[in-house]
Amino acid sequence: MTSGRTDIASRADIEHLVNRFYERVRGDDLLGPIFDDVAQTDWAKHLPKMYDFWQGVLFGVAGFRGNPLQVHRDLARRTPLGEEAFGRWLDLFHETVDSLFSGPCAEGAKTRALRIASVMQSHISHDRDELTSASAS
Repeated sequence: MTSGRTDIASRADIEHLVNRFYERVRGDDLLGPIFDDVAQTDWAKHLPKMYDFWQGVLFGVAGFRGNPLQVHRDLARRTPLGEEAFGRWLDLFHETVDSLFSGPCAEGAKTRALRIASVMQSHISHDRDELTSASAS
């Protein structure tokens, strides 16, 4: 028996995933205020960047320009971005992927999201530890 869901196979699929995911993020009690109030995300600019980012991650298509790690490190200086926020981001991403798609690329998207979140969280935690250590000196 098939789920009726297909795998992520095109730019249009990525756009559908990203749009649905960020709809959920914006409606989330924890993440919505971070994106809308603290980061003051310009969605008209952010969403196309995310389409390019995920197209590069999943299909190896060049086009993304930016430094997401630095953006998140800078944001973490203005608001707590810890395990709870990253966990919620991952939960919403995985739930969104699972609600829309099924297949190897969809599973790869979830694996990549976990790696991306882990790397970002590790760097942000390291930054926080250095700041705490420096202020204690």
